[in-house]
Parts: sequence; structure tokens; C-alpha cells
Amino acid sequence: MKIVVYFNFIISVLFTICYFYQFVYVLIGLVKKPRRLEAKKQHKYAVVISARNEANMIGNLIDSIRNQNYPSELIDTLVVADNCTDNTAEVARLHGAHVFERFNDRLVGKGYALDWLFKQVKETMRENGYEAYIIFDADNIVDPNFITEMNKAFDNGYRIITSYRNSKNYGENWISAGYSLWFLREAKFLNNSRMKLGTSCAISGTGFLVSSEIIEKNNGWIHHLLTEDIEFTVDNVIKGETIGYCENAVLYDEQPTKFYQSYIQRLRWSKGFYQVFGKYGAKLFTGMLKGSF
Repeated sequence: MKIVVYFNFIISVLFTICYFYQFVYVLIGLVKKPRRLEAKKQHKYAVVISARNEANMIGNLIDSIRNQNYPSELIDTLVVADNCTDNTAEVARLHGAHVFERFNDRLVGKGYALDWLFKQVKETMRENGYEAYIIFDADNIVDPNFITEMNKAFDNGYRIITSYRNSKNYGENWISAGYSLWFLREAKFLNNSRMKLGTSCAISGTGFLVSSEIIEKNNGWIHHLLTEDIEFTVDNVIKGETIGYCENAVLYDEQPTKFYQSYIQRLRWSKGFYQVFGKYGAKLFTGMLKGSF
């Protein structure tokens, strides 16, 4: 019986050590004032949306992009209609987006769709001179000041920036509320605190900016694990990028409402975390020992 007690004590101590930094982050998020960023230049962006059978939602997102408080001539909306069997492409065009239709049942997933789209842009739209890409999911809605605020961080040298991820359906049930609270915590007490400390933040799914220089250097989108956002984060941190966070750039994301949806999604995330650790764990550990990030 004592062995069990000692084992539980050791586990509790290990977990306390591993997660203690998050208590520190909470204090930093509440106490330390953020650095105010201002932009000297308005840059040109392409908003990128990967959509599969999202005809019912994508129009709302495109409209919210067109209603940005930012010069419209500096924003293009690019939609990759990926293996769609509905009229997503038609709806996107009606709302003013440039649409690229992709049909590939072998290379399936958001990462492959993004990679294909970036290659299409390189071949057919290079003259448009996009300085960065802002990536959304089709069910998002964005605040009218989203691009204005992201531009401030980009103009101050951040080549990858994540945003404040809010929820469209917080009050629908306990599952959507739980997701919403998690992402609010992630924004306020993880990324916000990291930004104040000058360390790298983490990309979480949607609503992030990446410099065209990085896409060009990688010759497209090269991250295809189950959690491509975490893979993208880790890979770029290893390469020396400092990922920024823009708390005033707000997007609204729709959360799952059914337990089975949540279970499948979290199972995929768990597998993806192990994939990322298997591929990048050694490099992360080596970088940590060398103090390179």
C-alpha cells in the first residue's frame, strides 16, 4: 500500500513541476502590461480559406473579410474548394472570392489543400505581391478590425502571428462551452503571457498569419501530420522563428456540440501530438539543452 502512496506522490510532484509555469503565466497575463504595437505601413494580404462542403457558412466569413476596416485593395480572399460535392465554389465566387477547385482523393486534408493552393498562387498570381497569408476555417467570422490589428504585429517584424480565438456558440451546450473556455484560456493565459515575455506563442488551428517569405522558402505548405498547426508551430520554432500573438485581432470559431464529435476530434489531436513528438522531439530537446529557443 505504501508503494502506491509513494507512486502517487511522485506522480503529483512531477505534474506540479511540469505545469507550474502555467500558474506563473496566469500572473503575468493579469499583471504585466502588453507592449503597444503600431504600424508604419499597410501591407498586402491574401486571406486563405480551405473549404470542403461549406456552402452554408463560407459566405458569412467572406462577407466579414470584405467588411474589414482596412483598404480593400490590399486584401484578396482566396478559397480552395477541396473535393467539394456541393456548391461551395459557387457561393464563394458570388461573395467575391477568388476560387480554386481541387479534386484529389489521394492527398486528403487541409494541409494538402493549402499546399496546392499556394502553388497555384505562385504560378498564376505571383504579380499580386502578397506579403503574407491569413488562414481561416470556413466556419469562422472575423472582427472588422482583425486585419488592421494583425498588420500592426506584422509590421513590427513578426512573420507568424496567431489571434484571439473566441467562440460563435459558447452557450449552445456544455461541450461547446468547455471548448470555448479552453481556447479563451489558451489565448489569455498562454499566448498572451508568452507574447509579453517575448517567447514564442502557439498556432491553434485557425486565424493565423504567415509571411509569404516562409511559404516561399518552404515551396508551399509542408506540414501534413494530424495536428498540422502544432507541427507548423514546432517546426518554425526550431528554425528560429518567434511566433507572435495579437490579442486585438478577434475571430469567432464554431465549437463541437456533440460528445462523439469531441471524442473523435480529441482522439485525432492525441495521435497528432504523438506524431509531432516523434518527428520533432529530439530536435526540441537538443534545442532546449543548447538554449537556442
